[in-house]
Amino acid sequence: MLDIIPQFGGLLGTIAAFVVALSVIVAIHEYGHYIIGRLTGIKAEVFSLGFGPVIYSRVDKHGTKWQFAALPFGGYVKFLGDANAASGKDGEAMEAMPEEMLRHTMHGAPLWARAATVAAGPVFNFMLSIAVFAVVIALRGQVSEPLTVGEMRPTGPAIVELMTGDEILKIGGMDVPSFEDSAGFDDLATALPKQSPLEYTVLRGGQERVVAGPYLYPPIVTQLSPKSAAYEIDMKVGDVITAVDGAPIAAFAELKEAVEASQGTPLKLDVWRDGEMIDFVLTPRATDEPQEGGSFATNWRIGIAGGLAFEPATAPLGIGTSLWAGVTQTGEIMRGSVSGLWHMITGQISSCNMAGPISIAKISKAQASQGVESFIWFIAVLSTAVGLLNLFPIPMLDGGHLVFYAYEAVAGRPPNDKVLRILMAIGMTIVLSLMLFALFNDVTC
Repeated sequence: MLDIIPQFGGLLGTIAAFVVALSVIVAIHEYGHYIIGRLTGIKAEVFSLGFGPVIYSRVDKHGTKWQFAALPFGGYVKFLGDANAASGKDGEAMEAMPEEMLRHTMHGAPLWARAATVAAGPVFNFMLSIAVFAVVIALRGQVSEPLTVGEMRPTGPAIVELMTGDEILKIGGMDVPSFEDSAGFDDLATALPKQSPLEYTVLRGGQERVVAGPYLYPPIVTQLSPKSAAYEIDMKVGDVITAVDGAPIAAFAELKEAVEASQGTPLKLDVWRDGEMIDFVLTPRATDEPQEGGSFATNWRIGIAGGLAFEPATAPLGIGTSLWAGVTQTGEIMRGSVSGLWHMITGQISSCNMAGPISIAKISKAQASQGVESFIWFIAVLSTAVGLLNLFPIPMLDGGHLVFYAYEAVAGRPPNDKVLRILMAIGMTIVLSLMLFALFNDVTC
């Protein structure tokens, strides 16, 4: 499925990628509610992927109806005693239930069971994110020591004599530090003359050799940001920028400097792709970027990421290290999301940073077009965002229900049913307003 999404292109590919991404995230979220509810004695009547007319359904041995519905843009679990998919209380149905059945409803179960069931949705989203990040990071591995060429990337028309398996000892006559020494590696890149080719001293077949190679960080496209200037003019991963406005460049840093200096004026890029030269004209865009300490800075960007001139050889990464990296990555996304939302609310960055369904669909398609790993990584990022959003203390969302349960724990009784209905209506209004605002951003930003 993922491999054919890029071939569709246009609207069909966008919808397909969005539906796949959303379905995975919703299924995991709702399964969290379902399985913890079942384990705590709360009966699920319906588990639905999608809304509207039912396309397929079956009832399992626990009496739960599993179904696929026609509109694949969400899902829900309806528990015993729920009036609707939003877990509103069906008062009449519960009054008619025998006493022993009330324990198996969402509204008659013990407080701890209800809280655990509600919290499980976001928690399962975070668990999905951690697992995906951990697996991807583990498969990528850690860079081998000493630094060794795994596979050469396209580097343009310059002569390149580096080969897979070369252990790099020196570049431009300077010793190569450990890749783990990020500061030392940055110092090396800064000290190297920004030219291509450079002399590489390598260990090949047990013998030292001096061979020609590109600048360590050439102006190569290793990743494209969805909805960016570069993506929208159809630049590709593997493109090598050889000149900006006619001035030759050999380093990614030179491209970055030219983009930032443009202040948003159009740039002409000479691009080498598969042995041919192509001219592109694009306009850098002001982009709000998170900084250390939680602040944001606005910089001019065209939406491409660079990297080494080659993919380094890697060594296996331990399970514990990979899992911790997954936890850290998930935590960073949550921290950045909260910080970004706060900066939007306080007007420090543009509200256009809030993406709606159209933008998310376009991003889904863009990530799918860059490969399965990119798409799966995006699903994990989106899963974190969905889990975090559901924890916001807004009535109707999981976080709102948890606030009600916290009140019940302190007051010793649940909120009044009439008050709950009013609060749920307010919550629905807030959620719909946010959705409309995000959709407005999709159209106007």
